[in-house]
Amino acid sequence: MLTGANSGVMSLDYDSEPSHMLLAGSNDFACHIWNIEDQRHRHTLTGHANRVYCARFMEDSGLVVSGSNDRTLKQWDLRERACVRTMFAGSSCNTLVTIGSLVISGHFDKKIRFWDKRAGDAQSNEITLQGKVTSLCLAGDRNTLLCCTREPSLKMIDLRKNQVVSTFTAPSFNVGADYVKCILSPDAEYACCGGSDGSVYIWNVNKNKVEKVLKEHDHTVTACSWHPDGNMLLTCDTKKKVVLWSAF
Repeated sequence: MLTGANSGVMSLDYDSEPSHMLLAGSNDFACHIWNIEDQRHRHTLTGHANRVYCARFMEDSGLVVSGSNDRTLKQWDLRERACVRTMFAGSSCNTLVTIGSLVISGHFDKKIRFWDKRAGDAQSNEITLQGKVTSLCLAGDRNTLLCCTREPSLKMIDLRKNQVVSTFTAPSFNVGADYVKCILSPDAEYACCGGSDGSVYIWNVNKNKVEKVLKEHDHTVTACSWHPDGNMLLTCDTKKKVVLWSAF
């Protein structure tokens, strides 16, 4: 068991090489980092003025970026244990992903924002959607981005064109919280997200249709995680029930 956060953990990110570190964004207004090998709490990054909804390691292993309900994103240098960059979004940041030095964030005001280090602290581009953005998932090829919105729908965005190329919906699908996480399968052929009715929806990306609906939860499913081999799926709901799916 890892201890050190003083409130609920809203996001996790794992840096397997070379440091084996686990990063958490927490409702205690901070980011926390543990070393998995010795299970020691290594860093507490403070500076946000409200809950930290998301945090990610950047490709430079010494850098971390976080997004908060205080409407800012912050970049941290772990070697200096200090914030080295603050990005003012003007809207609560619910989710983010990184590509090299590029940060892509999803927000309460229905926008996806792009932050390029070459543009300084100002955003370099944005995409406006039809609902609050609850999560982002980057495909392995880094050319496509899956996002979940409270419209409710999932959107597939071509990052080379910065435009929506597919929309995934279902008659009974509804996003039950502002922090619901969507995910792509390792081969990016399937998109998955939990619904407010406790169902887990899996879409075939190429056919743009619901492939399966898994039923075991009784409450809003907030998070899904695919095994790297693609043969198992882990889901979690608001009542702390976790289900491991296989042969689905």
